Amino acid sequence: MTVKQISVFVENKAGKLAELTDQLHQHKIDMRALSIAETQDFGIVRLIVDDVYKTSCVLKESGYVASITPVVAVEIPDEPGSLFWILKMLGDGGVNLDYMYAFLTPKRSTAHMILRVEDNEKAIEILGKNGIHTISQEEIAGL
Repeated sequence: MTVKQISVFVENKAGKLAELTDQLHQHKIDMRALSIAETQDFGIVRLIVDDVYKTSCVLKESGYVASITPVVAVEIPDEPGSLFWILKMLGDGGVNLDYMYAFLTPKRSTAHMILRVEDNEKAIEILGKNGIHTISQEEIAGL
């Protein structure tokens, strides 16, 4: 089970990220997670949102270039070593991690991670066999 990540290309200039988030605000889109990777001229804003379809439409109507990528979202114990064990499981299983980022929820005993891997299905299988809960798109919307 994967979730949909929206990657938005944003000019790397003062106020451009504010313009993007204002569009989301105006349309009552709630971000669950956010990551930014930048270059000198542009940034890639990676978003996990409550409503992927609505967000995609808003971004397109607003003139943004965006793409949707399936990623793995996991819920892990919020304790030392949890991330190590996840990464070890995936590495031992031959799954390469391209990038990852974390997001917060009101649940205090768990941490939440977004994982972009080469093989989502293999990663989900490995995590599931080891008792790691992968989060569905429906669960993301309900957070």
